[in-house]
Amino acid sequence: MAKRSKPEEVAAKLRQVDVLTAQGRPVTEAVRSIGVTEVIYYRW
Repeated sequence: MAKRSKPEEVAAKLRQVDVLTAQGRPVTEAVRSIGVTEVIYYRW
């Protein structure tokens, strides 16, 4: 079974994606760089 992320870890990763996309990186690439799938990202 997969490990569940703590809410504060999820928030930090979502902020990281926001920063990367603000710098012009595509969402797909930014999500991959935080180590989750796009499905999980959009579920969060």
